[in-house]
Amino acid sequence: MTRTIALVGCGRISDRHLKVIEQVPGLKLVGLCDIQLERAEAAARTWAVPAFADAVDMVKTLKPDIVSILTDSGSHPRIGSLLAPLVGVVVVEKPMALTLEDADHLIETCETHGTRLFVVKQNRFNDAIQQLRQAVVQGRFGKMVLGTVRIRWARHQAYYDQDPWRGTWKLDGGVFTNQASHHIDLLQWLMGPVESVKSYISTRLVDIEAEDTGVAVLRFKSGALGVIEATTATRPKDLEGSISILGEKGSVVVGGFSVNRMVTWNFQEPASEDEQAQRSIAEPPNVYGFGHKPFYEDMLACLDSGRRSMLDGLEGRKSLEIINALYESAFTGHEVHLHYVPQSVPLGR
Repeated sequence: MTRTIALVGCGRISDRHLKVIEQVPGLKLVGLCDIQLERAEAAARTWAVPAFADAVDMVKTLKPDIVSILTDSGSHPRIGSLLAPLVGVVVVEKPMALTLEDADHLIETCETHGTRLFVVKQNRFNDAIQQLRQAVVQGRFGKMVLGTVRIRWARHQAYYDQDPWRGTWKLDGGVFTNQASHHIDLLQWLMGPVESVKSYISTRLVDIEAEDTGVAVLRFKSGALGVIEATTATRPKDLEGSISILGEKGSVVVGGFSVNRMVTWNFQEPASEDEQAQRSIAEPPNVYGFGHKPFYEDMLACLDSGRRSMLDGLEGRKSLEIINALYESAFTGHEVHLHYVPQSVPLGR
């Protein structure tokens, strides 16, 4: 069965989606949309599909089975909520929203109209991460001790100057919201629910509203601790995007610049899958990694089988709640416990 798909937003990430969609059996691109029509038209000429400046107009005209929303972060929930009554499947790039209220509204709107919602967190599909997740599920770590993520990437002023929304509180946020959102998602997916956070942020090397550097300490409900170190002020180029999981019976480090390289795989008790896990090394061409293709393949499998996705709206909301708590802590100077009402978070406002 082939399903038709249209994209909303023809910015930096769209090229990755377009190339992947072409490679996935069962997907057919039928249209592109961008509020800057000339940008949509340029991409549409390459991919031989019609271009639109209005997403609702595109969906009503083409009636695609799936719409992927790749616009600025702040507009994801608004566009998703507009299109949910008109299409069966909505895909939203990370983060799904900037505020918890907007995320909840998008989830509720999709549920009301029977629309499937998928949130792009493609690094969950990295081979090394899949091996790590399996070890967690099997209980090979025993009692969890410490989980750490490090995002040391380079985003120069030219990156933020590409679009006026980049680095703004209203439509983007900083390194926690944009670049580190993948790694924060992985940390909670692997370590379990977060109890509280304490964080600090700073803007060191670029002229933007939000932060280019942030650090945080987390306490998980299990009693384990966590550390987030995130910056786009690495110079002169990207250095790493990594995650470390330490437990009483084992330690795993996945490194590379896109959590793509198994660096350490040590367990007290050996298992048959250890040799394969230690060979989980893939060198992606950029920080997006290889995960978008298996993300779309898994989405189609979910649609065919009716099973729940591991990246639905409720899953996407989990990392967003942590990100909001990080900002709440940074702006108030207090430890913030989750399941709270944000009071001092400028994100999305």
